[in-house]
Amino acid sequence: MNIDGLKFSVIGGGIGGLAAALALRQRGAQVTVLEQAPALTEVGAGLQISANGMAVLRALGVVGNVPENGQLSHGTILRHYRKGRLISRIPAPAAGPTYYYHRADLLNLLHRASVKAGVDVRLGARVSNVVKHPSESEVVLDNGERLRSECVIAADGGRSTIRPILNGIEDPQFTHQIAWRATIPWSQREEMPRASLTMGPGRHVVTYPLRDQRMMNVVAIEERSDWQEEGWRLQGEPDDLRARFADFGGPVGDILAEVTEAHLWALFLRPIAKSWQNGRLALLGDAAHPTLPFMAQGACLALEDAWILARSFESQSGATQALAAYENQRQPRARQVVAAAGANARNFHLRGPMRLAAQMALMAIGAQLAKKYEWIYSYDATT
Repeated sequence: MNIDGLKFSVIGGGIGGLAAALALRQRGAQVTVLEQAPALTEVGAGLQISANGMAVLRALGVVGNVPENGQLSHGTILRHYRKGRLISRIPAPAAGPTYYYHRADLLNLLHRASVKAGVDVRLGARVSNVVKHPSESEVVLDNGERLRSECVIAADGGRSTIRPILNGIEDPQFTHQIAWRATIPWSQREEMPRASLTMGPGRHVVTYPLRDQRMMNVVAIEERSDWQEEGWRLQGEPDDLRARFADFGGPVGDILAEVTEAHLWALFLRPIAKSWQNGRLALLGDAAHPTLPFMAQGACLALEDAWILARSFESQSGATQALAAYENQRQPRARQVVAAAGANARNFHLRGPMRLAAQMALMAIGAQLAKKYEWIYSYDATT
C-alpha cells in the first residue's frame, strides 16, 4: 500500500507515539501527533533500551552507532539486600548492549527527529473520542475540533482513554506492589557501568547510571497494600522510602541516603487487549499490552510496535488489512514478554528457604542467566 500523502493521527506523544509517527512519516504519510501535555518537560526518570529497542531507534535514524545521550551498560550485578553482598554478575546480552536513557532525553531525540521529518506535533491537544467511518476515522478534541484521517493510532499509555472504545470498560487488578522512583546527582564513575539489582524478601531496588554517569536512577519496589493510587507522578516522602528499605545496605543503602525527591505509584495489572484494532483505530504500546516493569521492556515493545505498524501499511493493500496484520504479528510476542515480566515480579521477592535456594542457584549459573532472555533481546523488528 502506498501511504504517500495519506493522513494519520497519533494520540500520545510518548516514546511509542513519536516512533510510530516518525516511521509513518518516513514512508510518506502526513502525520499529526496529539499530546495532551502542554509541554515536553523533564518529568520522568530512567529507562532501559535493550538491543531489540535500539534496532528500531537506529533504523529510524534517531541514534547512530554511538547513541546520543545513552549510557552504555556492561551488564547487571545481583546483590543481597543486607550488606550489598555480591551474588552474581550477568553480562550484557549477546544480541547487543543495553543503553540507559533519561526518559526526557529519549523523548527529545524522537521529538527532534519527528519534527525535522515533518510530523505535526500538537501539544495541549486532549482527545475526547474517536469515531470510525467507512473510509476514514475521526478524532474529536475537547475543544470541539475534529480531525479526519486514514487511521488513528492510540499510544496513550496503560491507562488509555481510547482503549475502551475497542474493549469496553475493564477493571485493573492491584498487584499489591508499590514502585518508588527517584534520580540523584552522581559523581562516582565506573569504567564499566552496570545496573544493580538488590533483592530482599518482598522488596527489591534497581539502580543504574544516566547521562554519562552524572545521575543515578533509582527504582524501588515493595509489597504493600495500603497505597492504591496509580499515577506515577505522585509525590512521596524520601524519609518514608528510606524507612521502608532501612535494612538495605551496601551501595544501594548509600544511594537511598542521597534521595531528596521521590515519586511513588501503585502497580496495577491490566490484561493485554483482546482487540487491538477495528480497521481504522489501533492501539500501540502500553495501551495495547501494559506490562509490569520487571523486564524493562515497556518502551522496547512500543518501539517494536511502531516499526511493525508502519511496515504493515507498506506491505498490505489497505488500512483494514494493515491493522489486522499488525495485530496478528504483535500479539503473540507481547504476550510472551509480558508473561516474563510477571514471572520476575515473583522471582525478585522470594522469601525464606526459597530465596536462599534461588540465591545459591544464581551464584552457580548467574553468568549464564542472560541466555534465558536472549529471545527477547535478539528480536529485530526491522528485519
